[in-house]
Amino acid sequence: MSKKKQKIVLAYSGGLDTSVLLLWLKEKHDAEIIAFCADVGQEEELRGLDKKAARTGASKIYIDDLQEEFASDFIFPMMQAGAIYEGQYLLGTSIARPLIAKRMVEIARKEKATAIAHGATGKGNDQVRFELSASALAPNLDIIAPWRDESFRTDFPGRTEMIQYCQEKGISIEASAKKPYSMDRNLLHISYEAGILEDPWFDAFAPKNKDMFKLSVSPEDAPDKPEYVTLSFHKGDCVAINGKAMSPLAVMRRLNKLGGKHGIGRVDIVENRFVGMKSRGVYETPGGTILHFAHRQIESITMDRDLMHLRDSLIPKYAELVYYGFWFSPERDALQAMVTDSQKNVEGDVRLKLYKGNMMTAGRRSPVSLYNPHIASMEHDPTNAYNQDDATGFIRLNALRLKVATQVQASAPSKPKRAAKKKRKR
Repeated sequence: MSKKKQKIVLAYSGGLDTSVLLLWLKEKHDAEIIAFCADVGQEEELRGLDKKAARTGASKIYIDDLQEEFASDFIFPMMQAGAIYEGQYLLGTSIARPLIAKRMVEIARKEKATAIAHGATGKGNDQVRFELSASALAPNLDIIAPWRDESFRTDFPGRTEMIQYCQEKGISIEASAKKPYSMDRNLLHISYEAGILEDPWFDAFAPKNKDMFKLSVSPEDAPDKPEYVTLSFHKGDCVAINGKAMSPLAVMRRLNKLGGKHGIGRVDIVENRFVGMKSRGVYETPGGTILHFAHRQIESITMDRDLMHLRDSLIPKYAELVYYGFWFSPERDALQAMVTDSQKNVEGDVRLKLYKGNMMTAGRRSPVSLYNPHIASMEHDPTNAYNQDDATGFIRLNALRLKVATQVQASAPSKPKRAAKKKRKR
């Protein structure tokens, strides 16, 4: 009686790397490979992927549309937190990885697989994100990372060898030995890195490189006429655009089109990877940039000052947890609970003006606005809520420690100067 083969669930895209991985894993581990492709809004051609996976050697393939879950359970909670990594990166790639890992684990359990495998390199963040997520959800599941296997790197030191391997095995792929950069796309963004972009002096936004971008036009090519858009929020989530109720997925799709049309959401950054090195990346996040900005505007009139400052103090930590791969961690859960509670009164409308790469606030309103023009006005306050005379004592009390410190330091005896050391005669 022949021994039953182990099953491995592979994160599969049908591209060069995962096509090689599928067959290599099957041969190396003498295993049954179950391919899994997550549709998280990359809009890549998925038609025929099941047949390609089968021809390459997969026993089964799952192609799952996860876009609605991605928008509602991952993007929107992160937007509520105001998360942004190192002040620039809206975490488009980072936030998709835990969802993909979650679905891989679910498939592995269903298929009674003993391991999952991914094609993330040993120098990047994605290997950490996939594996931390899988470890949190299925501690007993083995994880195979071929790029950290020296024998795999020996067999495939570069793209040329991978292309040759596919040709020898009869695997159909569309790839060239030299690719100017790598690209990763989902509902929230597109990232570009490596290749020509590894030179931080290279101008990715130069007119000659305009064909690289997929989601947005350059600000110079955006319409000469501005466009106004109104986003409506309920408990911190955008629930309607221009008065039309929408699901989180529909919101992201609509904002991507609007932002892309007006050249919004392009950034070029050098970020600090979790594994220790710096990395240069170029990102297009049109819809996410609008949503992040509008959410802040509605918070400005609905959120208590100290609550906002407390939440803001946690943004760097929350962003790190997402970027590093700790989505399924107790500390992220705790922060999310605090964030969710902070959003219960974030309600109302924000009107924005979109014009050539810029967003300008054109209005805010809320039924629970904490902004009171009578109190804030320089004119007479009919509510008598604020007595300017009270500011005298307020300032005096806050100045007390500053005065005391200055007085103490001024009266303290000066420290004697050290005598200069005599030079030794040689």
